[in-house]
Amino acid sequence: MASHKATLKDIKKNEKRRTRNRQAIAMIRTLARKVEAFAADGKKKEAIDALNKVVPVIDHAVNRRILHRNSASRKISRLTTRVNALS
Repeated sequence: MASHKATLKDIKKNEKRRTRNRQAIAMIRTLARKVEAFAADGKKKEAIDALNKVVPVIDHAVNRRILHRNSASRKISRLTTRVNALS
């Protein structure tokens, strides 16, 4: 275990950041699953609404450096393609 005050403080900060980041990633996954579920059921209007909710959350995670910009772009692209495939 660490003995320096600064190291103990870093451990606390890292734990807070870790929980905050995991919470954000879990929220993104949940919202993405909703889009996938609506797309699988063929509910285009609901899928579009869900997609419009998840895209800003993903962008915000990129700005906070929780997600890499390329992986965020890939997620958005795949979800958008699923929704656009609905007729």
